Amino acid sequence: MLQLLGISFLVMLASLVGVLAVWNRAGKFIEQRLDYLVSFSAGVFLVFLFGLASEAVALTGGLVRGLPWLLLGAVGIWTVFKLMPDSHVHTHADHSHTQLDARRLITIDAIHNIADGIFLAASYAVSPALALVAGVSIFVHEALQEMSEFFVLRDAGYSTKKALVINFAVSSTILIGAVGGYLLLDVFEMLEGPLLGFAAGGILTVVLHDLIPHSIREARHASHYAVHLLWFVAGVFAMVGVTTFLPDVKAEAPQTAELAS
Repeated sequence: MLQLLGISFLVMLASLVGVLAVWNRAGKFIEQRLDYLVSFSAGVFLVFLFGLASEAVALTGGLVRGLPWLLLGAVGIWTVFKLMPDSHVHTHADHSHTQLDARRLITIDAIHNIADGIFLAASYAVSPALALVAGVSIFVHEALQEMSEFFVLRDAGYSTKKALVINFAVSSTILIGAVGGYLLLDVFEMLEGPLLGFAAGGILTVVLHDLIPHSIREARHASHYAVHLLWFVAGVFAMVGVTTFLPDVKAEAPQTAELAS
């Protein structure tokens, strides 16, 4: 149990390590290009949601069973936050623009982290070594994802300190899945696929409803469509690169579940 918690804390550090490393080296550069970095984040999360959707479909037993969870996530998150007050217009740099609402992204990331915790618990049930490999794999993916989320939080008006605190707090929800999976593995494994599907649907809403429209508005304001597009493509390639070259430990999830049982 202690080793599982240790691996979970390692993954949680991804919410800080990547961001702090980049910020210390390029803080001023980032501050001056937050609008472009939102486009970068949109590319990262677009690839990320396809990965989540694929995992959800595999874990739930096929497209017919997985698709409803994606739709529920997309429609549910959109509906809930549509009923909440809209973001206001604020001054950013030398112009005013519509402030991003990062609450959707925060909520969905918390749900996704719970699913990651369940996967760690299932891996740990097979062997501590497999759990460690799984933890390192999740850490690398999370580092890029959390860095992109940090950019969105900063552009949404959060201070650097508050954005880091929120990122770390949200990443701690992995403990819910890890501890719950350790104590009630069979029950929590049944939740992993639906949670990933719901998270994928929610991220689809964030990308299509928040990030891409925000980038288009900012590009229109300064007539920088090509620059925003290049940053978006850079985000896509960055996440594809991480996904391609890192061993896909989660592909072993069905086998892990069988061994654990």
